[in-house]
Amino acid sequence: MKIAIYGRSLSTKYQSFAEELFRILHERQIEVMVYDSFYKEINTMIPEQYPITTYKSYRDIEGVNYLFSIGGDGTLLEATTFVGGTSLPILGINTGRLGFLTTVTTEGIEKTISDIMEKKYELDKRSLLALESEYNVKSNFALNEITLQKKDTSSMITIKAYIDGEYLNTYLADGLIISTPTGSTAYSLSCNGPIILPRSGNIILTPIAPHNLNVRPLVVPDDVELTLKIDGRTENFLIALDSRSVTVPLSTELKIKKSPHYINLIRLEGYDFLDTLRTKLMWGVDKRN
Repeated sequence: MKIAIYGRSLSTKYQSFAEELFRILHERQIEVMVYDSFYKEINTMIPEQYPITTYKSYRDIEGVNYLFSIGGDGTLLEATTFVGGTSLPILGINTGRLGFLTTVTTEGIEKTISDIMEKKYELDKRSLLALESEYNVKSNFALNEITLQKKDTSSMITIKAYIDGEYLNTYLADGLIISTPTGSTAYSLSCNGPIILPRSGNIILTPIAPHNLNVRPLVVPDDVELTLKIDGRTENFLIALDSRSVTVPLSTELKIKKSPHYINLIRLEGYDFLDTLRTKLMWGVDKRN
């Protein structure tokens, strides 16, 4: 078995976890690859006798069975760029804060590894959004959302939106969030978008600070194609695909639709999305006392 590990950085308070993780993987004779920059951050936490190889791109991890993301949800979103159109399962180990995607804790990592080796898990298939444009955008897919946003703080932008070629609306706003059900608990939620359960088969359009207050978030089927035309007083605007952003000329026309590919998240026995939702959003918790 071969496992690739991705991360940004790791606090020293997780040193015992790191030592235990690599010890268990070594004892189970699991081949380990660590993302190059992450390895430079944590190499002092890994005993020298454990053989480790590093990788820098998705091409380097061909033949890997699983990808472990160590960090928060943002780290896992970055890890998806190494998976691309493959079905490589991702395990999110949470050392961040909220953790809607990274649901595995650092405690009991030995049982986690055992469950994976014994295939005591399910794959949670999460849909992706794909972006098409005349402007070349690297890794043109998103697990959470694709966001169009003004580039400076001076004036709003104008976004003409079409669904399957039929005119929908002209958004006068700071931007527009096009979200998957997975991303409904992320940026879209902070802009008053609705929470959509995974695998609901929907796309959410959530305006950012719209000029017209009667323009509300809209839920559409995920089998449609969205066409977006942007105008404004500046020459450029921003496109963000999850945590990756690029500056694009205003003349660029965008098409967004559901990708034919999925991201497979590993869910261990006992995982329940509704329980995660209640816990993370503190529903039913009486804070008055």
